[in-house]
Amino acid sequence: MHSSGTSSSTTGPWNISDAGPRFGSTKLATAIIRATLILALISVLLLIAASPAQGQPQETVLYNFCTQPNCSDGAYPNSGLTFYGAGNLYGTTYGGGLWGYGTVFELSPNGSGGWNETVLYSFTGGADGALPVGPVIFDSAGTLYGAANQGGASGYGIVFELSPVEGGWMETVLYSFANDGDGANPDSGVIMDPAGNLYSTNSAGVFELSPSDGGWTEQVIYSVGSVGGLTMDAAGDIFGTTYSTVFKLSTNGNGGWTPTVIHTFPGGPRDGLSPQGALTLDEAGNVYGATRSGGIKGWGTVYRVRPVTQGKKKGQWKERVIYSFPGQPGGCQPSAGIVIDAGGNIYGTTYVGGKYEKGDIYERTPYGWKRQIWSFNGTDGQLPSVSLILDSAGNLYGTSGSTYGGGSTGYGVVFELTP
Repeated sequence: MHSSGTSSSTTGPWNISDAGPRFGSTKLATAIIRATLILALISVLLLIAASPAQGQPQETVLYNFCTQPNCSDGAYPNSGLTFYGAGNLYGTTYGGGLWGYGTVFELSPNGSGGWNETVLYSFTGGADGALPVGPVIFDSAGTLYGAANQGGASGYGIVFELSPVEGGWMETVLYSFANDGDGANPDSGVIMDPAGNLYSTNSAGVFELSPSDGGWTEQVIYSVGSVGGLTMDAAGDIFGTTYSTVFKLSTNGNGGWTPTVIHTFPGGPRDGLSPQGALTLDEAGNVYGATRSGGIKGWGTVYRVRPVTQGKKKGQWKERVIYSFPGQPGGCQPSAGIVIDAGGNIYGTTYVGGKYEKGDIYERTPYGWKRQIWSFNGTDGQLPSVSLILDSAGNLYGTSGSTYGGGSTGYGVVFELTP
């Protein structure tokens, strides 16, 4: 054994400096190493070549709207979907129904591989509301909550609840907007905090509805125009977007809220502009979203805003563009937020682009790879503009045709995609 101070000391049979004594020649050692590297390269290439064969994405239309006379089953789905109960899906349509002012619907598996649609409520366009917007939510008792853009006592929209009763569902208007300091025309779905308060957006900005003495009290908690959908974290802080910012609303301990702008979008080519849809939060407190424009080519971005937890900028927020859309045929103008699966993969939709120029579904992995996993052709949907949702198996669900139809009837679809 060599002493520790001897320069020829070595350990391990693969030390090239010791190849001569152990293998008989440097050439032999070099040849073995080269062969090993070649085999490793071949293995990597085989894995890459085999990956597409592991399963191609498959889209299935679960329901085509306006398949019933006079579109009594609804038309033009304009909201994201919500899972509740035994795998049932819930959402709204902007039109159709018995009176043509929209519906709240349920899709339930029929046990034979298909889905049955049930209209839970058809809006009349009067005091009960008209043109529902945004995804609906449920509380622990199974009561459904949502918002409608128009109708109500003054015609400026409502927040409503649907309660299950024997033989159907009963609607209760929780609040009718008067456009008198309280705003008008809700433009996104509601979210709920643990205390049962509801939050959404309208022309006045972000508002809160609180149960009070058998009724509901409304207050505007952040006066800002052009607000997208809202998201709440585990601490009760609210995150949202305006046309050019991402903001955070934190409770101040006195019944009020403190707003903080955590990012301002300057636009392309280094950043996005016009954020779309509700934001998505991960377990680390990072905020994700998409912009309709900006980026390197001007066709939109996917971005992340993360809290800085160390150093001189601790307490601030830092934004990073994760992806800039290249334009046709690579997808452009995302009009909805994103969803993240358990592996950190990001999924979303573009409003236009794709093989048929009718929008697509894309995937972005944590390793930087991006691919189009589905291009809409019109009959399977087109021009998607709401966020996707995921089930526990990693399948994606969404709606398309909120404005220009799509599907076999031309009035929009609910779809499922297996990546």
